[in-house]
Amino acid sequence: MEHLNETSANGFILLALANSPIQQASCFLIFLIIYSMTLSGNSLLIIAVRINSQLQTPMYFFLSNLSIIDIGFSSCVVPKLLVTTISLNKSVSLLECAVQIFFGLGLGGTECIILAVMAYDRYAAICKPLHYNRIMNTSFCILMATGSWIVSFISSGVHVNLTFQLPFCRSHHLNHFFCEIPPLLRLSCQDPWMNEIAQYITAGIIAMCSFFLTLISYIHIISTIFMIRSTEGRRKAFSTCTSHLTVISIYYTTICFMYLRPPSTSFPNIEKIVSVIYTVVIPMLNPIIYSIRNKDVKNTIKKKLK
Repeated sequence: MEHLNETSANGFILLALANSPIQQASCFLIFLIIYSMTLSGNSLLIIAVRINSQLQTPMYFFLSNLSIIDIGFSSCVVPKLLVTTISLNKSVSLLECAVQIFFGLGLGGTECIILAVMAYDRYAAICKPLHYNRIMNTSFCILMATGSWIVSFISSGVHVNLTFQLPFCRSHHLNHFFCEIPPLLRLSCQDPWMNEIAQYITAGIIAMCSFFLTLISYIHIISTIFMIRSTEGRRKAFSTCTSHLTVISIYYTTICFMYLRPPSTSFPNIEKIVSVIYTVVIPMLNPIIYSIRNKDVKNTIKKKLK
């Protein structure tokens, strides 16, 4: 009981990604560069969409939402990671931990839904071009974006509440570089079966529904593309989807590994690598992936920089 009270009062000790001073300095520099690129890349993309009337379309409206998510996602993890990498104090309070989980899950869920809506947008553009403006009207876009944020953060609040009702008495040391639910559940001396059920329900409702909506959209898109007679027409139609397909492939692979594995399987070191990919690397790559194939975005950013 004394150990439980101490853990509840003081929070947790995060285990660093690197141990030696040289490794710590290298990690700090790498993550600082990635974080700077994430902030600048996503900010430039948001600005480009705002100042270029040609980019003020449903696709880029949702892409701006995705950039806001990436900035928030990275900002709730990387600054603390930078501090714990070079500091002797690697502790995180319960409040910090709860806030990190709340925003991490909320933003992660929102990204799943936004990616699915972006797939539906591509479906409407390629499969229903004559009805595109009617399907993807302003009201529908605002409703889908607002709904994705609200639903995801309500779900996140439920998970945070369930997680921090558990007694954490097995250890102070969280074998991770930031607060995330799977590593936290392993520190509980109470069976977290309710948390695991809630995790699977949420994954089923948000992640899997979003994934299947994305999959169905792309089945229709690919079928329509194969019906296009000209090779150039097929190439142009498919090129509008490749960036989105790249992003969702990386994102869903990492999310499924973290949250849809059986509770009995635990690979802490691999979990850290996977978490680095979707919390640090993907937010940096998203604006690059979406911008590198788009001349309008690149030209707008060049003009803005000049």
